[in-house]
Amino acid sequence: MLINFLVGLPVIVLCVILQALFLALCAQRYVVLRRKTSARPSWRDDVRLLSMVMVVMLIGNYVQMALWAVLFLLLGEFEDFTTALYFSGVTFATLGYGDVVLSDQWRLLSPLEAANGILMFGVSTAIMTAAVMDTIKLHASGRHEKR
Repeated sequence: MLINFLVGLPVIVLCVILQALFLALCAQRYVVLRRKTSARPSWRDDVRLLSMVMVVMLIGNYVQMALWAVLFLLLGEFEDFTTALYFSGVTFATLGYGDVVLSDQWRLLSPLEAANGILMFGVSTAIMTAAVMDTIKLHASGRHEKR
């Protein structure tokens, strides 16, 4: 049991770092793009900005799933990357179909990845919510000046 934790912990730490990098990139781009929008941002401007946030965070989560998939390949759990990535995606998103599972030796990595995934999706949701709230506040305030 301890070996599963010790093997999974570095991947979790790397995922946290990756999430922070994608979050920083996303927040920075959001601010730059928001400043570049017209004095009266259109719905197209809002859609473009909010879509950018969603896509960047989704790519960040996908990269993390791929990282877990690489770990599973290194441990010899799967023979090909596609299957490892499928298992990782299902686990990271906490869907847990159960059609593909880890061996008894490594099966406790699954709940570690699931806990990691739900936390990272929560962070992604938080940044998306912040962007949506910023957009709502901008339009509700009636002040559409450049910031």
